[in-house]
Amino acid sequence: MSPQDSTGDLFQAPQAEARPGKVPLAERMRPRDFDDLVGQDEVVGPGRPLRKAIEQDELSSVIFWGPPGCGKTTLAGLVAGYTHSQFVPFSAVTGGIPELRDIIKAAERRRAMGQATTLFVDEIHRFNKAQQDAFLPHVERGTVVLIGATTENPSFELIAPLLSRSLVVILKPLTEEALGLILDRAIVDRERGLGSLRIDLRPLARERLIAFGNGDARSLLTALEFVAVQTSVGLDGSRTIDEQVLEAALLKKSLRYDKSGEEHYNLVSAYIKSLRDSDADGALYWLARMLEGGENPRFIARRMVIFASEDIGNADPLALVVVNAVAQAVEFVGLPEAQINLAHGTTYLASRPKDNASYVGLKEAVQDARQHGNLGVPLHLRNAVTSLMKEIGYGKGYRYVHDDPGAQTDQGHLPGPLLGWVCLGLPPERREGIHRSIEQCQ
Repeated sequence: MSPQDSTGDLFQAPQAEARPGKVPLAERMRPRDFDDLVGQDEVVGPGRPLRKAIEQDELSSVIFWGPPGCGKTTLAGLVAGYTHSQFVPFSAVTGGIPELRDIIKAAERRRAMGQATTLFVDEIHRFNKAQQDAFLPHVERGTVVLIGATTENPSFELIAPLLSRSLVVILKPLTEEALGLILDRAIVDRERGLGSLRIDLRPLARERLIAFGNGDARSLLTALEFVAVQTSVGLDGSRTIDEQVLEAALLKKSLRYDKSGEEHYNLVSAYIKSLRDSDADGALYWLARMLEGGENPRFIARRMVIFASEDIGNADPLALVVVNAVAQAVEFVGLPEAQINLAHGTTYLASRPKDNASYVGLKEAVQDARQHGNLGVPLHLRNAVTSLMKEIGYGKGYRYVHDDPGAQTDQGHLPGPLLGWVCLGLPPERREGIHRSIEQCQ
């Protein structure tokens, strides 16, 4: 069955005469049928029950639960295209109960004339529990078929009676492969995408864009469109997007200092590097220079607290205790006597053994987090605080360490793509042989 044109403005494709630039790329590239859809194959792939129900116009009330940009609104749009019922889009962000009552009254009139109504409520979690009660009698009587979309866990945000009358469909963040297909399609599509711009997207820039999307197709396409518009046109009429272009367009604002502040940061840099190299004399000199220059002692104390964890860490955990005491002394004593406390802390830090394992481990973990995006928490590590969460596997297979001491070494605590990751936050003597096999982590 071909999609029916039965929707409101929310799902209508841009009109041919409209200028493409007036409609965001993410909206222009929204799939119009299942052949156009990328991702969520486990839910709506060929032959899947939900897809059959949509294509055969036999869908009952359903809640789409998933992160932004995973396809909730797109699936609702496909329902709108395939159903013979009156499809009514409604946003819980911009609409309220009075408007909803009008929609229900209109649905009751249609039902009396033999026509069904499908009501799509975007951001349904925005309705409080009392407001959600308003749906119940109409869903029960079949006045409307309810399709809700939410980024929040339905177990917490939706009332139990509404959940019991609806199918909860869990949508996952789009995979890198799916995002890559969406990206490539947008670049070459001349009708709805950016094909007319003749974009030359270099491989490394493509990888970074996909990582920037982080499972969110809307975010990916929005970034692509922004970068493409900002990219200069070459002599051959094409636009080359490489890592440098991408960095310039998408890099977050970084701190900038005027020239009068440069020496301030030069001095503290010299101070920290002297501490790091265990040169107490050098550190004391740069401390004196900062104090004589009128530096705020609180700033120096804060830098010492950071240094204690960044550069000494577990080589001497007491360092953090000492410099926190110095920081308290600075507040309690004040200048000029607090200079003695700062000197005390400085010579202590300079004389301690150095180990930046915790800091290095954190940076590598952050790099993994940025590179791989929002990897899901393994199901066995999640708490099943509701019956729905228990049914879908939350907490299954978790081994309680007090009952099974072996769980602390054998039980995996990382998402699948990071199995075997080495924790550099441990002291050097404990890092030996810390690699774990995939079999051990599973």
